[in-house]
Amino acid sequence: MDRRKFIRLGTGAMLVLGAGRYGWAADNDNQAKLRVIATTDVHCFLTDFDYYKDAPTDKFGFTRAATLIDQARREVTNSVLVDNGDLIQGNPIADYQAAEGAKQGKPHPAILVNNAMQYDVGTLGNHEFNYGLEYLNRVIKQAHYPTINTNIVRKGTNEPMFQPYAVQEKEILDQAGNKQKIRIGYLGFVPPQIMVWDKINLAGKAEVRDIVQTARKYIPILKKNDVDIIIALAHTGPFNGPYRAGMENAAFHLAEVKDIDAIVFGHSHGLFPSKEFEKFPHTDIAKGTVRNVPAAMAGYWANHIAVIDLTLAKRRGKWTVTDGSSALRPIYDEQAKAPTVKNHPKITELLQPVHEATRRFVAQPIGRSSDNMYSYLALVQDDPTVQIVNRAQKAYTEKIIKNLPKLAKLPVLSASAPFKVGGRKNDPLGFTEVNKGQLTFRNASDLYLYPNTLVVLRITGAELKEWLECSAGMFNQIDAASEKPQSLLNWDGFRTYNYDVIDGVEYQFDITQPPRYDGECNLINPKAHRVVKLKFKGKPIDPKAQFLIATNNYRAYGNKFPGTGNDHIVFASPDENRQILVNYISSNSKAKGEVSPTVDKNWRIAPIHSKVKLDIRVETSPTEKATAFIRTNARHPMTFVGTDEIGFAVYRIDLTR
Repeated sequence: MDRRKFIRLGTGAMLVLGAGRYGWAADNDNQAKLRVIATTDVHCFLTDFDYYKDAPTDKFGFTRAATLIDQARREVTNSVLVDNGDLIQGNPIADYQAAEGAKQGKPHPAILVNNAMQYDVGTLGNHEFNYGLEYLNRVIKQAHYPTINTNIVRKGTNEPMFQPYAVQEKEILDQAGNKQKIRIGYLGFVPPQIMVWDKINLAGKAEVRDIVQTARKYIPILKKNDVDIIIALAHTGPFNGPYRAGMENAAFHLAEVKDIDAIVFGHSHGLFPSKEFEKFPHTDIAKGTVRNVPAAMAGYWANHIAVIDLTLAKRRGKWTVTDGSSALRPIYDEQAKAPTVKNHPKITELLQPVHEATRRFVAQPIGRSSDNMYSYLALVQDDPTVQIVNRAQKAYTEKIIKNLPKLAKLPVLSASAPFKVGGRKNDPLGFTEVNKGQLTFRNASDLYLYPNTLVVLRITGAELKEWLECSAGMFNQIDAASEKPQSLLNWDGFRTYNYDVIDGVEYQFDITQPPRYDGECNLINPKAHRVVKLKFKGKPIDPKAQFLIATNNYRAYGNKFPGTGNDHIVFASPDENRQILVNYISSNSKAKGEVSPTVDKNWRIAPIHSKVKLDIRVETSPTEKATAFIRTNARHPMTFVGTDEIGFAVYRIDLTR
């Protein structure tokens, strides 16, 4: 109905038919505005500096986001500032803090700047647990604001492991300029899958409840605390599909929960509202709502902030949300190719000591490399950035099993994925770039981003093949009879960090076949087989043959890929994969003068036989360095086609040879 139609109820209020989610509005004496300003997935990208390249950047950094926050605050009378998790891990600043800063008694730099910006509340993301519970609890205590989580409980109990919610009374000014008090309730959620991803830190200590069910449990508790509005800080992504208990990405389903007035979500490093979601049901990207609930997801690495504006009306002594909208504000304008704001002077000054300390930390030499290691072609051919990680993991495991008689005779394989190959089709400059010559900790962090630990699994030849079949979901099916342009990479349905390359065997992918598994390793085409010519030492692999495979704890405990899970684990190392890589580079450099990352070309995309001229396209970095590398290192003929709307260079790749 037309929002302008209303029935006057009295001198103090009016009922508006069809006015937003609640249908209630009021005159200025009983109406107010509240702005929720939010960050998510900052991942300790606090400065506008790329420590992997040792150069400034305009594309990310909390120092610029802080300026946007100040601007958003000054525009309104009433506001709150919240953080949605994945704050303390992900950048060399975080690595420095964990390795040196914390041991020296220095406060966590992410908490330092959040305190300075006067955040009202924060929640936990899945990566908050990467350094262990003891480290996390020390960090939480440093915050001047509550850090909440609603759906993690202590093992075997229903007792919350963290503060489960926050209720804050805030003085605001209504539209008539009168002082009012409003009570805001906050809930915070994390994906239940943290029990898999960080099993080594959480097993035997914690359990994680379903996000939606936990929200329904705690909303009555907040109501008993006399809250006026409820804001969900949901470190979970969007999913266009039916609700499933225990699901990882439940943000849109939270919008179905009665009495949640606004949702801040994240985890998937996307942007909402944006055109990506214009065809999703129940979403209004012009207004920034899901099922009429204002919601926002502000990207990653502080490249955006989210602004949710709520209209409030007072009814029977309580404030109610009558309407709301959301919008995103970027620190960089992609069309203008320029930053939208300058660095925040106070925050920049505050971070200067840790900035310089991090630069010194990552500049420590660890060895030398005989060749460049760039990941521009890591998704289409054997790649040096993955090769060196696999060699390090394999060498470490072979040394360990010498002292394990039951395992010593089994062949050792290694699995690793390319971590930096354009982000989630949103970062054209997000590629690993390690130049030949002296290597430092900076380079090791560029080659291996995460603080994972090494785990060894025992698998069969049959499981090995299925593991690779799951990896093959990285590719779209190619129609060998079509002359139309076809995209090679399955950006929408598959994450590049799940594209495991397994060293120690040889294999090819027949991508004219449909994928056997989807991006979550669910079997979708039982009759399809993409993995062909799978061999060990030149001979076809017996399905019953036994292998050891070195990987990381994220993959090993995930029980997603065939051959993973508790039943397959034979050794869980206390050592981080990145440190294992550093030690490998260092020891080989001392013994041989340098390490060689030269690829062994153990895998490839099988040649596609076609009677027509195929037009298969692949995206990669647009830089001159990438162009030169592709020109001299591409295994398949590649022709530059142009640059897409995001900024990726698009190449036509000849897979017929």
